[in-house]
Amino acid sequence: MNQLVFSFNVSRCSGCMACIVACQDQNDIVSEEIAFRRVTSLEEGDADGCRLSFLSMACLHCGDAPCVMVCPTGALYKDEEGVVCINRDLCIGCHSCELSCSFGGPQFADDGKMAKCDFCHDRVEAGLQPACVRVCSTKALNFGPQKDITEKKAEKASIKILRALVGTDSA
Repeated sequence: MNQLVFSFNVSRCSGCMACIVACQDQNDIVSEEIAFRRVTSLEEGDADGCRLSFLSMACLHCGDAPCVMVCPTGALYKDEEGVVCINRDLCIGCHSCELSCSFGGPQFADDGKMAKCDFCHDRVEAGLQPACVRVCSTKALNFGPQKDITEKKAEKASIKILRALVGTDSA
């Protein structure tokens, strides 16, 4: 199994919140209480100089998902691609999944049952990107098999290191 993952580059995010709107639209979320994707602003610095950055988070579909392990009814499960899915018919609304998740993935709908990010499963099956990734104009969000994402990040890091070394050597 090659686990599907989100990738996020904090240095590229402008905080436009388009990812949140796209997610809510894709999942027909009308409640202000539920947000499968959240964007948090982070401030660094002091009165003389402040730097603002943003962090976009959704369910991480953990490889060792604690929410799946604690679900007493088996409503939460991992599919063949490592996506943490929910069978809402089996959910009893006990909130065990919410209590076990450090990232705020599980959300509870008005009917008392859990709902969460599923990587826009229908879109991905049709060969499309999740809605949040598709609308990210700065390309801060990415999505794909963990192996591919990891290789791309390692390649970019290697290039950055090599450029720094070449720049140092030429000085």
